[in-house]
Amino acid sequence: MKTISRRHALGLVAGAVAAPTILRAQGAWTPSRTITMVVPYPAGGPTDAIGRIVARELEVALKVPVVVDNRAGASGAVGTRSVARGEADGHLIIFGNNQTHGSNSFLLREPGYDPQKDFAPLAGVGSFEHVFVVRKDLPAKDIPELIALAKKDPGKLNYGTTGVGSGSHLFTELFMTRTGIQMTHVPFRGAAPLVQELLGGRIDIANSTLPSVLGQIQSGDLRAIALASPARNMAVPNVPTLREQGVANADADSWAAFFAPAATPAPALARLSQEVVTILNASGPREAILRTGFTLNVRDAAAFRPYHAQEIGVLRDVITAANIKPVE
Repeated sequence: MKTISRRHALGLVAGAVAAPTILRAQGAWTPSRTITMVVPYPAGGPTDAIGRIVARELEVALKVPVVVDNRAGASGAVGTRSVARGEADGHLIIFGNNQTHGSNSFLLREPGYDPQKDFAPLAGVGSFEHVFVVRKDLPAKDIPELIALAKKDPGKLNYGTTGVGSGSHLFTELFMTRTGIQMTHVPFRGAAPLVQELLGGRIDIANSTLPSVLGQIQSGDLRAIALASPARNMAVPNVPTLREQGVANADADSWAAFFAPAATPAPALARLSQEVVTILNASGPREAILRTGFTLNVRDAAAFRPYHAQEIGVLRDVITAANIKPVE
């Protein structure tokens, strides 16, 4: 199987400058009422934080309120399904990711939507890098010590994730496959409750997105033992990678993107895509998002569509390699 990770460089999206000219020629769409941005996870997590940064800027650009609606449940499928079946007139969008618009297709028996047929991409945003963090009193200071501890008593250690099929789940299962260890899965309905359980010492380890635990790493409340990326991250320069510690082909990046219902009129899709891409490339929002530890790699709709299809194939490979079975 090919290497899973992909380190995304910062960059501007081709075509963003030309889009306004095209829109003016066709007659630009404008919203007539409040826009709802569904975030299919609880408030307080990294996905929610980035969604709210974009929502605030979109409100200014479109001159209508933009309300963030946190609809968590079923590994993000509850909120995603509501958008797939919602009113497709430009006033409903979703901030999804590799779980909601990727792995749920393989890991939920009845997700209730098709991530490609039922949605039109507006913009790819970038990726969440993953970092292995452990509770402060766990006697494992690095990956070799964690592996030794797990092999001493298979299944005793538990690992938390943001839900079945999330990046934190898939790539921890892949890590266990690569290292020959067993740990017990404890899924949560988002990053915020997972982090609270880690801080409380009730969860041993998580292969978590860096933005969701960066503050706790910096404060010393959680201990980071490995970055699941090809290279170290400037936000946590002293944390070695898995590769540096002898574990290959277990890297993890979880992408995120904005979508609208597939039946949304083309002029609305064009305007929404243009505005979101412009916001993500503006210095203020970019800096705010980068401070969370998120890796920006902005793609417009045309560039994201083939990337999305490719990533669905990658996720299928990961699920097959880790032998993860669908859930009800």
